Amino acid sequence: MSMTNKDFRARARIGTQLAVAAAAAALLSAPEVRAQTVYNVAGIADFTGPYADVMKDLAGCRKTVFDWWNEEVGKPAGVALRIKDFDGRYDVAQISSLWPGMKSELNPVAALGLGGPDVAALAQRLPGDKVPLINATAGYGFAWKPDSWAFNARPTYAHEVAAFYTWLQQQRGGNAPLKIAVISSEVSPAYVDIHKGTQQFAKDNPKILEIVETVYTEAQPTDLTQQVNRVLRKDAQVLQVLNNTASVVAVRRALQALGKTDIPILVSAHNSLPASGKAIGDLNQMEGSFEVYGLAVPSDDATSARAFFDKLRTGYKLQAGFTTPCVMGMAQGLLTVRAFEAAAKAKGGKGVTGADVRDALLSQSFPSESFFGVLPAMKFGTDAPFPTQGNSVNIGTVEKGKYRLKQASVPVPAVNKW
Repeated sequence: MSMTNKDFRARARIGTQLAVAAAAAALLSAPEVRAQTVYNVAGIADFTGPYADVMKDLAGCRKTVFDWWNEEVGKPAGVALRIKDFDGRYDVAQISSLWPGMKSELNPVAALGLGGPDVAALAQRLPGDKVPLINATAGYGFAWKPDSWAFNARPTYAHEVAAFYTWLQQQRGGNAPLKIAVISSEVSPAYVDIHKGTQQFAKDNPKILEIVETVYTEAQPTDLTQQVNRVLRKDAQVLQVLNNTASVVAVRRALQALGKTDIPILVSAHNSLPASGKAIGDLNQMEGSFEVYGLAVPSDDATSARAFFDKLRTGYKLQAGFTTPCVMGMAQGLLTVRAFEAAAKAKGGKGVTGADVRDALLSQSFPSESFFGVLPAMKFGTDAPFPTQGNSVNIGTVEKGKYRLKQASVPVPAVNKW
């Protein structure tokens, strides 16, 4: 921890340069790559649904990853990846109706999704269509099946919150389990899956976690004062809100109305502390709360992830903030281009298919350096659509009004299927 910011930035720049050079060399070694071949990627976005507030950063950052890759890696090798976004509105029916047209128009080598509705809509179609779906979110229990065509770079949300609660219970000390309330909704299969997975972990680990109540709300709640007051009377010590930003705002306002602002809220990458703070007024409103996910925390610390973001902004006209949605977009884009690289190297840059990209995802080990620290090192297997070994998360918080990394590389404990 004695490394200076100057040293850290220098190392980040060197790591970035080496990773880019290695990636380019890998593709350039493909035999007889000549004229540029363009491949399509279908992007599922949400410009008019519950995540419209974060979509500019997510979609912008993942697209700019492709711009960077096309120029610095693909162009010398004679290949390019073109992404086109479609508004799925985070809705199963909308995504299902859009998919046949997306596939017909693009013949994509990969599709980029946002989470639960995409998996629910497409999981049964992808094997026949031979298109891998790469999600920007954590995984889901309902998709925890072998031989999947839908991939998540992170384990399930239940795995991530289990890591957080295990860490927090150790930090607080004693033998008593943490008491939490889960604020959730039944409007999305993803939301349902998150609270079911959390309930499973609590059931299997009663010395770590106790859920005093699971509160179900509408998609965009406005007033949750009565519900929050009820769970506080049950001694809830943390309020888990992993559905959307509107729910975080409603819970925080309820805590303020009840004079209980010392009760932390736990959020994820898609409804992060900065985004939720902005929605409610300013970052100070989220003082003492936490976020947890298996991605780089976009704080002001000098990291290789930040260095890569700055490269995209200065060299490739990225119009987005360094936010958790942006980090999700970068992660999604980087995993896609690295898998495509491996497939293109094997095929000489010609005739790469979605099946080839999926094979690369399953056969390759991806070092964290290839992701510029945006993601940890990972290796997929056929047992689950997400890495099941060696997972870790990062924990962010707000302390004295400053957004910062609280704890890095927290191990993810075992979580049983639900």
